[in-house]
Amino acid sequence: MIIIDTALAKRQAEGRPVRVGMVGAGFMAKGVALQVKNHVPGMEIVAISNRTIDRARETYNEAGIADVEEVNSLTELEENIRQGRYSITHDPMLLCRAEGIDAILEVTGAVEFGAQVALEAIQHGKHTVMMDAEVDGTVGPILKVYADKAGVVFTNVDGDQPGVIMNLYRYVKSIGMKPVLCGNIKGLHDPYRNPTTQEGFAKRWGQNPAMVTSFADGTKISFEQAIVANGTGMRVAKRGMLGPYAPQGANIRESVNLFPLEELTNGPGIVDYVVGIAEPAGGVFVLATQDNPRQQHYLNYYKMGEGPLYCFYTPYHLCHLEVPLTIARAVLFNDAALTPLGRPYVEVVTAAKKDLKAGETIDGIGHYMTYGLCENADVTERENLLPMGIAEGCVLKRDIPKDQVLTYDDVILPEGRTIDRLREEQRQYFASAFAEAREQAPNTTAIA
Repeated sequence: MIIIDTALAKRQAEGRPVRVGMVGAGFMAKGVALQVKNHVPGMEIVAISNRTIDRARETYNEAGIADVEEVNSLTELEENIRQGRYSITHDPMLLCRAEGIDAILEVTGAVEFGAQVALEAIQHGKHTVMMDAEVDGTVGPILKVYADKAGVVFTNVDGDQPGVIMNLYRYVKSIGMKPVLCGNIKGLHDPYRNPTTQEGFAKRWGQNPAMVTSFADGTKISFEQAIVANGTGMRVAKRGMLGPYAPQGANIRESVNLFPLEELTNGPGIVDYVVGIAEPAGGVFVLATQDNPRQQHYLNYYKMGEGPLYCFYTPYHLCHLEVPLTIARAVLFNDAALTPLGRPYVEVVTAAKKDLKAGETIDGIGHYMTYGLCENADVTERENLLPMGIAEGCVLKRDIPKDQVLTYDDVILPEGRTIDRLREEQRQYFASAFAEAREQAPNTTAIA
């Protein structure tokens, strides 16, 4: 959004920067801190919380900020903010509660912890910006309900693929087109990858092997496309999405030929992805239709093709570079880059990455035991399927064969988790909406 730079410049001139508290100090958090300090006048990251305090200090240092103070109380943090000093702390709840912080940026990727942070931030009147599609895809709709009641923005980020897709979706709608597919571009998809197979790649780029695995095994893109669906009202054509492989050397504009037209035009449209596009090597795309013959003539003149599908794309996503724009949109304009419309439309369910045995405790996202698949939310509800964001820490009641999707009946949940409480609140809050969806599509079935 071009107006953001002007609005931030005004805040800088007035000496009223947007003040951000960041929870997390990993690969992406370091990039965000670097970006804000050096390239975003009118915004400051006034505090960073991380369980390893030295990593929070390191994040500031790498951004060029050497003078930071460790704080252990709300009083200390708020005084530092008043005095213009930078703070680090073990306790993320201090950031969520502190006067003088406008927005919380959650960038840990942890589901239970991230849900706790988001809820606390919202309840203390902070705009809440998530670099955590896993939380958003599991309990985002109910967190949006909390945010609306608190009068704050709950949003995922621009720069990451879901936010970039949503920008493009909004643009395509604004020029009179009908979006029928919101798509992601992948270079690799293998549900059986694990931290051992991805260790070399992770080490090369200084990333967490489990996080890298979630990209490769399809879990991350499932969460990303689920939150796009929840922000647009779209669905998936089948469990796991279609995910066609592109012909060798294909350009993304050829995607108009890779998806069945009836799936796109009969209903609200779908979220999906394509593997192996040569040009561009990354980014996102939206397929859209235009029914007006005269407009079709113009589109053909503009080299968009003859239809009926027209491809719009953004050839890159620049994660940490664009995150400050999301924060500014929320704080200065009350505008979300990507937030749930209402009830869940698509969710991420849990599938066995290998044969699982009764008594085992399920490990985390991007590890060795499970991977995530998109499924339409009414199917998830009807079949009692286990959300991927719930699976970690669950104990298996019975053996589960490789590739089978798990249900709540297959596991024992850990006790006392925030994510389970929010999940149940979400189910009850949207129960009537799910019932209505079932009545509208009584014969909906999942395609394995």
